[in-house]
Amino acid sequence: MSGRPVEETTSGASPTGPVPVDLPAAKRALDVTVSASLLVVLAPVWAAVLGAIGLDMLRCPRDRGRLLYRERRVSRGRTFGLLKFRTLRESVLVEADGHARPYEADAVNLTWAGRRVLKPFYLDELPQLLNVLRGDMSLVGPRPWPPELVERQLGRGVDYRLRVPAGWTGPAQVSKGLDVEFERLDREYVERLETRSAREIVRHDLALLWRTLGTILRGQGLTY
Repeated sequence: MSGRPVEETTSGASPTGPVPVDLPAAKRALDVTVSASLLVVLAPVWAAVLGAIGLDMLRCPRDRGRLLYRERRVSRGRTFGLLKFRTLRESVLVEADGHARPYEADAVNLTWAGRRVLKPFYLDELPQLLNVLRGDMSLVGPRPWPPELVERQLGRGVDYRLRVPAGWTGPAQVSKGLDVEFERLDREYVERLETRSAREIVRHDLALLWRTLGTILRGQGLTY
């Protein structure tokens, strides 16, 4: 099957493209309830992150720049702006041109706050709760990929990123460091969305969110 261009508007996938999975209303209700609750409960964490970033920019001029930035990502066949706290130095972020991950492996590219506070605990991804609340993505789903990577996947005949929402976390995200094939985990999750009841889907999402909490508390993000 030939790949189809990723939709650039917010209108969803093309009528002639892959058919989106019919998601239960309970999954969206879980997204709204949990993301809104976390935005309130984690207010002290947001304050600590903002304080660390502010202190970093005061003491280190080369770390100064924007607080948040957006990366183009694909969710259910449409592109959106994925919100993140900036971890890269501003000059490096401009060079990255919307795809920061390849640059984050080198500690030289990161700000002090990005290296010591944000990346080890995945705190740069906290703003994505706003994306979830807005409906850009879900709490649980395949990793949000940039359009160019989705196009390559489509070229292999793999289209699930046009059919389901991207996730803040998911089976692949919580399996870091394990000898597993992330695409297989994504496919299994999509199959679950297609075949299981709303109750089973919500229960599975809650289990993955619990595993995500453990991953964050153990500081299993990038370390330098």
